[in-house]
Amino acid sequence: MSDSIFQTLLAVVVSIGFCLLYFAGSNFVLDRILALPFASRNRREVIRTHVQPWLFLAPALCLLGVYLVYPLVETFRLSFFDAVGETFVGLANYVWVFKDENFFITIRNNFLWLLVVPAISTALGLVVAVLADRVWWGHVAKTLVFMPMAISFVGASVIWKFVYDFRGPDNEQIGILNAIVQGMGMEPQAWVTVPFWNNFFLMAILIWIQTGFAMVILSAALRGVPNDTIEAARIDGATELQIFFEIMVPQVMSTILVVWTTITITVLKVFDIVMAMTGGQWDTSVLANLMYDWMFRGGGDYGRSSTLAMVLMLAVIPVMAFNIRRFRAEEAQR
Repeated sequence: MSDSIFQTLLAVVVSIGFCLLYFAGSNFVLDRILALPFASRNRREVIRTHVQPWLFLAPALCLLGVYLVYPLVETFRLSFFDAVGETFVGLANYVWVFKDENFFITIRNNFLWLLVVPAISTALGLVVAVLADRVWWGHVAKTLVFMPMAISFVGASVIWKFVYDFRGPDNEQIGILNAIVQGMGMEPQAWVTVPFWNNFFLMAILIWIQTGFAMVILSAALRGVPNDTIEAARIDGATELQIFFEIMVPQVMSTILVVWTTITITVLKVFDIVMAMTGGQWDTSVLANLMYDWMFRGGGDYGRSSTLAMVLMLAVIPVMAFNIRRFRAEEAQR
């Protein structure tokens, strides 16, 4: 334990030291270059203005190139090769994708996750943000709702495994859900194995985590709604529901879209929860799990796993494009 702490502290100190050294060194080199008598003073300032930002961005750009751009290009290349990445097979892997039954099951599951999780998480976060500000213990409520955000997806899955735990029909149930069901006189179930509905039981975990994120962002946005507008609406006889849907929601709609988009991207990459809860069994697999299975189970298949990775990336692009276009539209209106 002490060795791990020491290594972590050492990594932090070395990283900060490298950043400071790079900052000082790059400025020193730039000053020495600009000190050469090859340009006027104004020309030197122009050079500094254009070169200095790129000097500071260079390490980040190098890391992006090594850990993002290169893997993307290599994955795209491997999607046209066989299982061992040596023989070119053209579009065979992409043809296989759209003929594979498991792929269509994962697409269905991904669609369900995209349809349910962002909508419910955002809606619950908005409702909690509004209601918590109306009670004296609102800060405590917000803290409790936000706490799951501090838990990893795997940790949250372990917690919810106890919620869904099933010990057999004739045994005492320790799972909260089965204990409630048994207390109501009904038969307990192995919930994560129930076809189709087990996907929704897994979605509840991510909703539980992401509601806190949505609540924090939307709570900050709601504070920007003018109180004068709300008071004027109350004087005019508007109900609380009318104030919520016709005044508050329209004024924080841009923030709602940001939260929805962020959670949508998280859902597209969901892997940990499904892996920890079911391992993709009982028709609960999503794209990331199917990609993992083809890459790391049964000997590995570079071609098909890379193809699934490209499909996953193509699924993320429309969401990112929508978000970027909306941000540009907002900037143009300012």
